[in-house]
Amino acid sequence: MNIEELREYCISKKGTTEEVPFGPDTLVFKVVGKVFLLVGLDQVDTLSFNVKCDPEYAVELRERYAHTVLPGYHMNKKHWNTVHANRQIDDGELYKLIDHSYALVVQSLPKRSQEGLLG
Repeated sequence: MNIEELREYCISKKGTTEEVPFGPDTLVFKVVGKVFLLVGLDQVDTLSFNVKCDPEYAVELRERYAHTVLPGYHMNKKHWNTVHANRQIDDGELYKLIDHSYALVVQSLPKRSQEGLLG
């Protein structure tokens, strides 16, 4: 996965916007105004990004993929992971982690917003 593929996948999700609220070096993807993924635009070698994660699942992922999934850099370490797209996890699994983050954020939205996205 490269940053262009990541961006295309994120913006294809219903209700998603992309912003740069922390300056020009960090691209943030939101669903109905809530963040579900952050990615640095200044990366050179390998792609990494932050995604929201269920706390128990986050621990499981960090144990299984110790060199790929780490506690969220500059984020709440309980709820966010930094994921390195270093090929230890294939692209399909990376997309699932993005889907998981998006779904967690959608679930936290008011019912009216959820219905607008899902209905």
